[in-house]
Amino acid sequence: MTSSEVWDAATAAAYDADAAAQFAPGVLGPTVDLLHELAAGGPVLELAIGTGRVAVPLAERGLDVTGIELSEAMVAQLRHKVPATEIPVVVGDMATATAPGAGDYALVALVWNTLSNLRTQDEQVACFANAARHLRPGGRFVIELWVPPIQRLAPGEHAVPMTVSAEHVVIDTYDLLTQSCASHHYHHDPDGTVRSGVGHFRYAWPSECDLMARLAGLEPEARWADWDRTPFTATSPSHVSVWRKPQGVS
Repeated sequence: MTSSEVWDAATAAAYDADAAAQFAPGVLGPTVDLLHELAAGGPVLELAIGTGRVAVPLAERGLDVTGIELSEAMVAQLRHKVPATEIPVVVGDMATATAPGAGDYALVALVWNTLSNLRTQDEQVACFANAARHLRPGGRFVIELWVPPIQRLAPGEHAVPMTVSAEHVVIDTYDLLTQSCASHHYHHDPDGTVRSGVGHFRYAWPSECDLMARLAGLEPEARWADWDRTPFTATSPSHVSVWRKPQGVS
């Protein structure tokens, strides 16, 4: 049984509007460009495909895209955009679910911090193994993940403001012993109402991801700070990391 929170119909219906910044051309364009290049024309599996923010434009570029998604409500939102014949989706846990064509994907993608939806280390390790199981020899697994800004925590404090605007405030709270995080969101809607919600996650360090990949039999290929391939440094707030399944490994 997964530890991930399952997004309900109300959350799914508001997802695209709440995540509007992630749909902006300056954000989505480089994401899709790099994923399209890494796929090299082969089939793509997106874990936690959601409402298709990334999958739909990849499919529009001619790639065969399949998804795995835990929330049926999110898949229902995707179906407003494309039918199942264009982007098939398996409803299930990204750490264990099997998509059609497992073992033949050129690219498995897990974007926008979604690895952290798996709230135990064992599940995150299993996710890497599941990604590797779906890849063809030479195929790539790419993730986008934030680097927890715990260096901003003052001694004895556990909360960090992540986003502060007139429309949206996000405050993250951390438990450094369990690597758990809770994101507290407050949305100020145009009608004057305020919506609030909290999501729970487990953060993982870049070096920890490298070890998970190694356990899955994957080899490191690249790491950047973002989809524009900005060099990754000790102060980068996020990373886009790529691992490759060795040739000759089934």
